[in-house]
Amino acid sequence: MRFNDVVFAFPALLSAVMITAIFGPGAINAIIAIGIFNVPVFARVARAGALSLWPREYVLAARAAGKGKALITIEHILPNIASILLVQGTIQFALGILAEAGLSYLGLGAQPPMPSWGRMLFDAQTRMMVAPHLAIFPGLAIVITVLGLNLLGDGLRDMLDPKLRRQR
Repeated sequence: MRFNDVVFAFPALLSAVMITAIFGPGAINAIIAIGIFNVPVFARVARAGALSLWPREYVLAARAAGKGKALITIEHILPNIASILLVQGTIQFALGILAEAGLSYLGLGAQPPMPSWGRMLFDAQTRMMVAPHLAIFPGLAIVITVLGLNLLGDGLRDMLDPKLRRQR
């Protein structure tokens, strides 16, 4: 978790720009840079969820039955935090799309001829007065995709949260 704290100390997009600037522009380097700063988020969420489940009665019963920590984690902890990780995954995927579009806009992401919404926005910037649709459609695609993933995450949270299920 100390490594996660070090990674969280730096702004994610600025660090991704630094990594892609060091290792060169390209889709693979952008994916690695974005991934490096998404892993600590999942580690922190998983750790918090797991720590809240270890004192529960069913985990204590499994421990009393002689199961080891690894088996308890696989059989009891992971299934109970899977919904939290799934919701976090949809949100982080949306943020990853925004980060990739930002890196591609700056020329550090996917390189031509590989398509990228950020690169399309960059290329359309010089033609805004002549053909505004060249910038409108990639921008709308980014907005709709990110909004859709955020709404999907909210819907999954509402559907999978047992506290909200009792209120219905």
